Amino acid sequence: MEIRLLKDKDRGRLHCILTATDIFTSEEVDVAMELIDVALRDPNQKDYTVHCLADDEDRPLGYICYGCAPMTQGTYDLYWIAVDPQSQNQGIGTRLIDFLENRVKAIGGRMILVETSSIPSYDKTQKFYLRKGFREVARVPDYYFLGNDRVTYCKSLL
Repeated sequence: MEIRLLKDKDRGRLHCILTATDIFTSEEVDVAMELIDVALRDPNQKDYTVHCLADDEDRPLGYICYGCAPMTQGTYDLYWIAVDPQSQNQGIGTRLIDFLENRVKAIGGRMILVETSSIPSYDKTQKFYLRKGFREVARVPDYYFLGNDRVTYCKSLL
C-alpha cells in the first residue's frame, strides 16, 4: 500500500467510498466531490490537496483532502478524510493522518484544524481525532442544525 496524489481514475472510487460510509449526507458527498474535482481540474491550484492510500492494485482504500488555511502562517485545514468501510479498522485512517502531519511539518506547518459534527453518527470520528492527539478547541452550538454543533479540533505540530 502506498499514499499518493489523487489521479483522474480515482474519482469514481472515492465517490463510492464517501457514499458507502453511510455517515455523509448526499449534500456532504457533493461538497467532498466538488473539492476532489477542483484538485483534478486544476493541478496548479493551492487550496485543496488530495492524497489517496492505494492498495497493491493502485485502488484507493481511503483519501485525505487538506489545504493551507487562507491568511495564516502554517495553519492547515483537514477538509475530508474517508476510508472504505470494508477497509476500516486496519490503520488506514491513522496512516493518512500520520502522512498529513509529516507532510505539513515538512513544509513548515505548525497546526492542523478539523471541523466535524456533534451528532451520534460522528462519535467514532470524534474519538478518532482525540486518539490521534487532536484536542477540541471550539464548539458552535446548533451550527449545522438544532442539536448539531460544529466541533473544531486542533493538533499542534510544534
